[in-house]
Amino acid sequence: MRNYLLGFILSIFLTLASFLLVSTNFLENQVLVFVIMALALIQALIQLVFFLHLDQENKPRWNLIIMLSTVSLILVLVVGSLWIMKNLNYNHSHPSDQEIINSEAIPR
Repeated sequence: MRNYLLGFILSIFLTLASFLLVSTNFLENQVLVFVIMALALIQALIQLVFFLHLDQENKPRWNLIIMLSTVSLILVLVVGSLWIMKNLNYNHSHPSDQEIINSEAIPR
């Protein structure tokens, strides 16, 4: 019971820390994103250890392999999604065809 309570308190603390950092604009945008990601990773590790008891397995090597695979998959999905959204924003920020025709004075 003590481990569950400690894990719960740490999870609540990390959630509140993330919320306060975002709501008070304490950090710059880029730094804030990295701090929130770090807090999320720490909270995920706390939940894996305290609630799923992954540190008490006979073969923790398999747990590490599965964890690294999951993290890499999530990283590829998040970074890929951000990359796609950035490129979409760039590609849609160009002037429209009608603006190009008007600025070039192309006769119809």
